[in-house]
Amino acid sequence: MKSLRNSFAFILMTVPMAVLFFYFHTWPALHGIFLSFTNWNGFGPYHFIGLQNYIDLLHDKQVRHAYVFTFEFAIVTTILVNIVSLSVALALNSKIKLSRTFRAVFFLPYVLSTLIVSFIFNFLFSNLIPSIAQALHLPFLAQNILGTQWAWVGIVIVSVWQGASFNTLLYLAGLQTIPEDVYEASNIDGASAWVTFWQITFPLILPFFTINMVLAAKSYLQVFDQVVGMTNGGPGTATQSNTFVIYTNGFGGGELAYQSANAVVFLVILVCVALIQVRLTRGREVQF
Repeated sequence: MKSLRNSFAFILMTVPMAVLFFYFHTWPALHGIFLSFTNWNGFGPYHFIGLQNYIDLLHDKQVRHAYVFTFEFAIVTTILVNIVSLSVALALNSKIKLSRTFRAVFFLPYVLSTLIVSFIFNFLFSNLIPSIAQALHLPFLAQNILGTQWAWVGIVIVSVWQGASFNTLLYLAGLQTIPEDVYEASNIDGASAWVTFWQITFPLILPFFTINMVLAAKSYLQVFDQVVGMTNGGPGTATQSNTFVIYTNGFGGGELAYQSANAVVFLVILVCVALIQVRLTRGREVQF
């Protein structure tokens, strides 16, 4: 009788969640895949056109440019955010005063809304920074960087500033798993700080490095809020990410089925990138 009650309670808790997950997550994904084989523009009737949408994607210059920008942005930002977050984690993990306070301060950007942060930095880049640069006679910073060919740099700065906090937290967790005895043995052998990092610290936190690389790459390949809040894809189409193109052209440009095909292709690419990253880094974990 008790086992029956437990089973009923388990079903009562899991089935509603499974239904909600399927309805709000799985079903829209399946429906999007279905629409990618049609010519539906968001309203009215539709017709099956097979793989035509996928073929047209190969010849779409806007989509190609969006993919190039997305990957360039993701590669640069993923590398920078991991360098910054690992450096900060190493500093916070050392025996310094107020380390807990510093940890809270560095984690604060992560809890802020990405869109709100982007709007704030939009104001800083377009008003505050140029005003200060003019007063200091710095012509390069005296103009709004978001309106120039360097607009992507502004997006990278904001993304690294906000994303480094979460990665720092994960690296801190990894550093705290390293036994002090290992470092004591390294000091006895006379190893330098550089050698200690590459031969002891980095190999032991490699699983956390794997997690950070996969999560960061996944997040920055899907960059959207920063683009909307800072440049809206401009100047021109210079900072249009693939997710931005999918959203604007799909919902506002009457290309719902066409951009559904783009989303399906993008999903496959995201999965492949994640698998390749895990495979490469896990291989190094085995070697260490």
